[in-house]
Amino acid sequence: MNSIREYANLRVIKIPRPMLSRIVGYEPTVTYFKPAGVPRSQLEEVKLSVEELEAIRLKDSEDFDQQEASEKMNVSQPTFHRLLFSARNKISDALVNGKSIRIEGGCFEYSPGRIRGPCWKGRTGYGRKRGFGRGPQ
Repeated sequence: MNSIREYANLRVIKIPRPMLSRIVGYEPTVTYFKPAGVPRSQLEEVKLSVEELEAIRLKDSEDFDQQEASEKMNVSQPTFHRLLFSARNKISDALVNGKSIRIEGGCFEYSPGRIRGPCWKGRTGYGRKRGFGRGPQ
């Protein structure tokens, strides 16, 4: 009887599956956007992951359907839809409520033939060390 009581008091620890890396084919060079005329110290910030940006790029800029885009990112179609939904919510929140957007983080790998942003010009880390949201100077 004592062993049954001990067994009932044990807590089950659930360990989640490790997240698989998503494939990203675009390396953002500009990683910060903010409303003009408002100091950064006065703004709330919305963080957009690199995978969410890739989902927006594939669906809205490249006009892929969700199935094709999910295959490019190596995720299921429902996962792609969740990324897209999350990204659109964050972007609309920032635009409507005057918040800044920081693009960073996530669980991803760059594809071998990735596209670099419009201001890349062969420099590594451009846009990260010289300031956020600034193009070539």
